[in-house]
Amino acid sequence: MANTMFTMKLDTELRDEFMAEAAAADRPAAQIMREFMREFIQKQKDEREYKEFLRRKVEKARGQMLRGEYRTSGEVEAIFAEKRAKLRREAGKNTL
Repeated sequence: MANTMFTMKLDTELRDEFMAEAAAADRPAAQIMREFMREFIQKQKDEREYKEFLRRKVEKARGQMLRGEYRTSGEVEAIFAEKRAKLRREAGKNTL
């Protein structure tokens, strides 16, 4: 991979503290900056992917709602109340 120069302006205090911490970690400042850049790039990609996933999920849910493919909260509660009751019954049989 070809290297290229990257220049940026920093507050003197920030630069000095960064350089001191890089030296304390026994790592070149450029290596740490490359790591920060890669982490930032990955974070941005992950956030975009998540936003797209969420957008598709919401779009799908809206479509289901418009087609009447949904349950009310009361229906969901009833379904899971029955599941809990069934599990309790089965657990009671297995403990005897």
